[in-house]
Amino acid sequence: MEHTADVEPTDRVAIVTGANSGIGRETARALAAMGMHLFITCRTQAKGQPIVEEFREQTGNQKIECLAMELGDFDSVRRCAAEFLERNLPLHLLVNNAGIGVQRGITESGFELAFGTNHLGPFLFTGLLQQRLVKSAPARIVIVSSVGHGSAKGIDFGAVSRTTKSQSGSNEYYTSKLANVLFSNELARRLDGTGVNTYALHPGIVATEVWRRFPRPITWIAKRFMLSVEDGAKTSIYCATSPEIAGESGLYYDTCATRPTSELARDQALARDLWERSEKWVGFEYPTA
Repeated sequence: MEHTADVEPTDRVAIVTGANSGIGRETARALAAMGMHLFITCRTQAKGQPIVEEFREQTGNQKIECLAMELGDFDSVRRCAAEFLERNLPLHLLVNNAGIGVQRGITESGFELAFGTNHLGPFLFTGLLQQRLVKSAPARIVIVSSVGHGSAKGIDFGAVSRTTKSQSGSNEYYTSKLANVLFSNELARRLDGTGVNTYALHPGIVATEVWRRFPRPITWIAKRFMLSVEDGAKTSIYCATSPEIAGESGLYYDTCATRPTSELARDQALARDLWERSEKWVGFEYPTA
């Protein structure tokens, strides 16, 4: 399989999802400063365009654009991927950063809110872009998970198509983060030999907008002990750009170093089962790499 030659940062094309706030914003800012042709995704153009203008002014990089995407709506995910692919650009880096924290509900496409937004949306988006990533290799897919994946007791495949059951939404959040790591591991196995590597990571406990639904006194106290968004983005940036890990794939990172995952996250049978079910749920079969 032919791949494009390795390129300098100024020639690289990257997508960062959910770049209007938090660690996604800081990750995107760093990539923009490196001179990459950067696409950020936000729920609406209105949310994203001010970020585009801010980054252009701060970095001097004018190759920054915004794509609208709502991860819980598969039609929106398909439109976003199609809009990018129509540009006929290479794609060297995909950072699946966007997601939600502990919330309750159901997505536009009919799945439990955390699972549909944090796993199924990125699963579909990555699949739609896979062939472009392979054609552009060497390339990387970075998936922001959480240490919370270790708190998941498994995946109730019946519950993921119903509204959030737990009162806080934390159990469903942990399940979605487990799905992130399983997805990264299985994707690495399927992309072996293509020049596209995957990286799952825990960004740390970061003071971002994900905490906005907690009671204010708890949030105020907790944030005093959390990482800044700048520090929280360091592992994402490391996985996206570090030459030291260019040959690694399917591993899990925390504080810019590899870390062990939970035993469930290493279950290859569970990863394959999740993959096959996810293809059916999103109505898309991944192409053979």
